[in-house]
Amino acid sequence: MSNELIDELVKYCDVECDIPLSTMTTLRLGGIAKYVVYPRTSLELNELMRTIKEFNIPYKVLGKGSNILCSDKTFEGIIIRLDRTFDDFYFDDEVCTAQAGASIISIAYDAMKHGLSGLEFASGIPGSVGGVTFMNAGAYKSNMSNIIEEVFVFRDDKFEWLSKEECKFEYRHSIFHSHPDWIIVAVKMRLKKGNEDEIRELMDNRRERRLQTQPLEYPSAGSIFKNPEDKFAWQIIEELGYRGKKKGGAFVSDKHANFIVNADHATATEFYELVCEIKKEAKEKLGRELIMEVEKFNWD
Repeated sequence: MSNELIDELVKYCDVECDIPLSTMTTLRLGGIAKYVVYPRTSLELNELMRTIKEFNIPYKVLGKGSNILCSDKTFEGIIIRLDRTFDDFYFDDEVCTAQAGASIISIAYDAMKHGLSGLEFASGIPGSVGGVTFMNAGAYKSNMSNIIEEVFVFRDDKFEWLSKEECKFEYRHSIFHSHPDWIIVAVKMRLKKGNEDEIRELMDNRRERRLQTQPLEYPSAGSIFKNPEDKFAWQIIEELGYRGKKKGGAFVSDKHANFIVNADHATATEFYELVCEIKKEAKEKLGRELIMEVEKFNWD
């Protein structure tokens, strides 16, 4: 089937074969992806989805790979990437419309140059617009749902705009978790007028804070666990004595305990075993249910 499938895909996508998922994720973990495709237009994306349905092959849309834990196994399906071609964005007064593959960091800095406030929290999140929308990513008590007005999606073989309410945003969650077959294509965000110098100062201060408090020198997926309502996840991990603990090449950061990093050529299995160990200890010793914020992909 592979040659027939590739012959069809190359008609409307750039196609790569046998690419390590570790090269597409910020954790630098993951097995081989059999096919990686880059559709160039919405029309080509439509044709791609028709082909996927025709060949009955699994697929996954992957943004910057900054909030995902891929297994060590080969993924026998198609990875769809939009960051090469669906990466445009523009401003119209206080509204920014951005394609799903655009970098949220780039947009945050461009918004600052336009004197627009609202994306300061996102200036250190290494994700795509589609990825941060999917996760309702956030920081500093702000999140994407605070600024999103509409999301342009491909679902049920057609493109349409969904209102913010239809997206059912919650803490690190959206309706897209329940509908992995839907594809976020673009997002409309409403910002507000601000002072460029003040916005720049806030973003600079937060960058310095990240450098001081987060292990940015190692591959990571950011915070591993969601924060419970009454306590930070890192505090629970510290209570368990897991700061600085290792399993193979996976390491609980001694700078920020809710960061588990790939310190020394870890495998995804080692990483996940350490996550599960912390979850188990939190439940048994503290009666705490820690929930992963990072998405698992291609696990049994």
